[in-house]
Amino acid sequence: MRAQAGSQHHPDLRAALEHLLTAGGKRVRPTIVFLAGNMLGAPHDKLVTLGAAVEMLHTATLVHDDLIDGSLLRRGMPTLNARWSPAATVLTGDFLFGRAAKLSAETDYLPLMKLFAETLTIIVNGELTQMFAAKGLIDRKNYYTRIYAKTASLFEMSALAAAMIGTEDETVRAAMKTYGCETGMAFQIVDDILDFTGDQAAVGKPVGSDLLNGLVTLPAIDYAESHPADPEVKLLAEGGWANQERMEKLVHSIQASSAVRHAMDEASEHVEKALAAIAPFHPSVEKEALEALAKYIVERNF
Repeated sequence: MRAQAGSQHHPDLRAALEHLLTAGGKRVRPTIVFLAGNMLGAPHDKLVTLGAAVEMLHTATLVHDDLIDGSLLRRGMPTLNARWSPAATVLTGDFLFGRAAKLSAETDYLPLMKLFAETLTIIVNGELTQMFAAKGLIDRKNYYTRIYAKTASLFEMSALAAAMIGTEDETVRAAMKTYGCETGMAFQIVDDILDFTGDQAAVGKPVGSDLLNGLVTLPAIDYAESHPADPEVKLLAEGGWANQERMEKLVHSIQASSAVRHAMDEASEHVEKALAAIAPFHPSVEKEALEALAKYIVERNF
């Protein structure tokens, strides 16, 4: 990944990439690439290239997300847009998209390159949908569509792409696709739960910040469905999420209800589907790790 901003490129691009890589992250997506690929006997050099491509694509989306959201911190470090102009930040994200595409092409497998491009399209479309058609919307179907686009699609691509360079067996590929999708859905649901229950310093944003920005996630949807007469629920549906005092009251109501537990139960159901998808595979260290990774998603508290 560091090599993608070589000496022929502008020094500020190299500095930006170094800053982004230093900021860390859990590297869950490339971990899925390596575990799935190794389990299926994929060539190591192609897995390295694919893992880097996936993480660079993810990093590029974060750069643009932070700019769109006006976020000044990520993982406790200043975002690029906290240091640079919007134009420079956008161009840096574009550069990362380009290098990620180059890496995907280096796998020398056209179907994988198509999958890569399709996934990026899904992510961008999901962000536009969230921006223009999701504010204050209390709707499960819309929520599931958004989190698939925002998160699960890239998890799905990571697992499927690794399988594509590891085997021609379409049944195995389909199983890994399911594992990735279900794991990604659970991951985002838990992220949304942590927006209500997580420690502000650990999560990196104020508790309930999604709702305060008009973004209605699963705990809020569950609460709204069971408390349709709540004045704050009605206000949210009418576009009143900018009323911070009332929305903070709604956040506290959600925290005190069973909505968080119900959302976590749903995340656990997605994890069970992910585990069922890989259950038929032969026992291996990689399979055990994939199972542990899926279980970790509903156990984490940050």
